[in-house]
Amino acid sequence: MQTSATMGAATAGRGRPAWPRAAGRLLVGAIAALAAHGVCAQAAAWPDKPVRIIIPFAPGGPPDTIARLLSPKLTEILGQPMVIENRTGAGGNIGTVAVAKSPADGYTVLITSSAYAVNTSFPDSGYSAERDFAPVTIVAAQPNVVVAHPGLPVKTLAEFIAYARTRKLAFSSPGSGTTPHLTGENLFNIAAKLGIPAAHFRGAGPAVTAVLGGEPPVGVMAMTAPLPHIRAGKLRALAVSSARRIASLPDVPTLVESGYPDMLDYTWVGVFMPAGTPAAAVNRLYDAMQRVLQTPDIKERVAGLAFDPITEPPARTVEYVKSEVVRWGEVVRKSGVKPE
Repeated sequence: MQTSATMGAATAGRGRPAWPRAAGRLLVGAIAALAAHGVCAQAAAWPDKPVRIIIPFAPGGPPDTIARLLSPKLTEILGQPMVIENRTGAGGNIGTVAVAKSPADGYTVLITSSAYAVNTSFPDSGYSAERDFAPVTIVAAQPNVVVAHPGLPVKTLAEFIAYARTRKLAFSSPGSGTTPHLTGENLFNIAAKLGIPAAHFRGAGPAVTAVLGGEPPVGVMAMTAPLPHIRAGKLRALAVSSARRIASLPDVPTLVESGYPDMLDYTWVGVFMPAGTPAAAVNRLYDAMQRVLQTPDIKERVAGLAFDPITEPPARTVEYVKSEVVRWGEVVRKSGVKPE
């Protein structure tokens, strides 16, 4: 029976070198060190060219507003331009799918709304929220608001509900499958049983513009886009979907106060990269966003837009997104909402 020593000698005798064990261990250690050095170098190098940020909605809504607020300081911290592109359509699906299909190299980023967790429930969404993306963080959240054109002869939500029972109306939505859309469906059609359809637009900006023009004269959207018009008296806020009244609109009641105790809905803004993106890039982007949101001027501006900053780390974002997919999937099934 050959020992390991005689096996080594026999191998060497056939013209193949017999590596001493110590030398083998040194070689393996050297290879591991080089690999680790390569990973560190890759982490330090990202980003070494401009980063493209895809917003799947039109300008003016929460994802676009947050992205444009953060991008200048992200550019300073990361040392590369953050290039924002609005790629709209299909309730946010077109831009979302485009990012899912992008190279997983860290240079394409999705900044989207909670529609991300809603639309994945539709069979033809084109993406899986849990398989096709690497979550970076949930940046911020804010409630939805029911707004009406000031020309309507109503001052409260109850008055609007009574008014709508005698009219053929529609409500403005920033897109099919967005959380404001589902808040409107729950409120108007499931709870109040008005049977009024949604008029979908490619984001909150166009949805607000429609209500400003009175076509349709009521809408539901996240707070960012309508807030300046509410303050200016060009829109009337009837209710907000938060647990408590918000500081920006202290005179506007919540949906809970208005008689709808189960309607606590928020629109959040999340940051995602394609699945398979190196963890070093994901973590560096998260760290940069956390630093930006901690700066006093950004904190003040975020609060002024009625956002609550969150900045959940990647691991907790993964779990939160899973829970949101389950939650909104149930709402989709109950409401019978169909994609655009």
